Amino acid sequence: MDAWTEFVERIPHAFAREHLVLGVRSERARCVLHAERTPPWVLHNVCVALGGAKPGLEPAEPSELAARIDGIYAESGRTTSALQDHAEHGESHLDQTVALQDADLLTSAGKSDTAKFLDAVLFDAIRRGASDVHVHPLETDTLIRFRIDGVLVEARRLPRRASDQVVSRLKVLGSMDTAESRAPQDGRATVTLGRAGNDGADGKGSRSVDLRISTIPTAEGERAVIRILDTDRGRRLADLDTIGMPPDVRTAYDRVVSRPNGMILLTGPTGSGKTTTLYATLRRVAAQSNDQGRIGGASLNIMTVEDPVEYRLSAVGITISQSQVNRKKGMSFAAGLRHILRQDPDVVMVGEIRDAETASLAIQAALTGHLVFSTLHTNDAVGAPPRLIDLGVEPYLASAALTAVMAQRLVRTVHTDCRGTGCEACLNTGYAGRSGIFELFVLDETSRELVSQASSSTALRRHAAARGMRTLREDGLRLVQLGVTTRTEIERVTVDLTDLPEPLGIEGRTA
Repeated sequence: MDAWTEFVERIPHAFAREHLVLGVRSERARCVLHAERTPPWVLHNVCVALGGAKPGLEPAEPSELAARIDGIYAESGRTTSALQDHAEHGESHLDQTVALQDADLLTSAGKSDTAKFLDAVLFDAIRRGASDVHVHPLETDTLIRFRIDGVLVEARRLPRRASDQVVSRLKVLGSMDTAESRAPQDGRATVTLGRAGNDGADGKGSRSVDLRISTIPTAEGERAVIRILDTDRGRRLADLDTIGMPPDVRTAYDRVVSRPNGMILLTGPTGSGKTTTLYATLRRVAAQSNDQGRIGGASLNIMTVEDPVEYRLSAVGITISQSQVNRKKGMSFAAGLRHILRQDPDVVMVGEIRDAETASLAIQAALTGHLVFSTLHTNDAVGAPPRLIDLGVEPYLASAALTAVMAQRLVRTVHTDCRGTGCEACLNTGYAGRSGIFELFVLDETSRELVSQASSSTALRRHAAARGMRTLREDGLRLVQLGVTTRTEIERVTVDLTDLPEPLGIEGRTA
């Protein structure tokens, strides 16, 4: 169905968005899409505004309808932004009392202009699958950017004076100190898309989204970043079949995660999809247990310590206990792991190994009959053993405990609708969505011997290549050949290892 031109011309965007109504037409008929909570008087007034027409009425899912309204009005050039209009004339103000009362992004009744604008920004960011929203004040204006598929793209620009109001609203939303503007602050909030019990809604199709809000003073004013933790997106991604792992790597990976003990590490920079793969792996381990007749994997005691707990895995049917790091309470990765090991676990997931104590505990757990998963920050898979040794793990212990290391990156995929030329839907980037590229290093007897001798990553890479290991760059070029992504994108996230100088390596250092 297309937009009903008369509807867009006669019904203001703000009214359509607030009450969730939209006129559409097909070849034969016209109808008005509406949410279940849309009041009857709104539908009546719409018909009157349309000259007494009596179109058909069709219910629609609230968040999808809101996205469609915003898109259609944006295409027509009739989008309204009360905040931007008022800010240009110096008339806008922040209504903190109302803002505290309602965090439903699909409801604008009773909210200030700033709150309505921020709701629209957050809704647009969630709709586009953004992981972060940046509010960046500049000398003359304020830049709103979304991190989509790992890359920052400009979403909106506002007058400079509007920045303070947006940041103040964020502080209210995150229960932060609105009077403090000279020190960094952190806050949390939960917003909903279609709140249960609001204006007669029954909550069908509603969902909650967690926000982590950070502010910091700069020379141009306070800057804010919002991390979006969309649990609904987590449910969709929590499966190894959806993350793009090639069949040969998937077969080998399934084999190593089926072992009853040992350590499996995932490596890569922040934002490379390590946590998603870990969650998908835990789901696979639970499913394997189910295949063996253990209902829901319940006979396995699976426990995690994370920072933060991004998605609750019980929502996808995994019998699991997830703990969160809280350094103020003395709950570090090491302390959490130490306590978990007293809980008789079968499978342990540690969000990240970043210090000697955590590394030592994880190695000992793997050597004493536990299946341990964790992440490490290294450039490639073969860099993990030297990194563990750098953290103080004895080479012979690292050799005995490590089962496999998976390095991964996320690359943007070509937007099929515009064939990579760029359009409004992909914010003119030419990309939409991401796929993983992977490098799996499974230790054999020779590689264990090299690790026990504290060999360099170059020596390990040479041996792994001889055994047929495909590097990240090579796996990425496979996707280029399939037309999934571009060479430019692969070169953005991977390094050509043939251009790297020979490293000194651990064996080249003196004690």
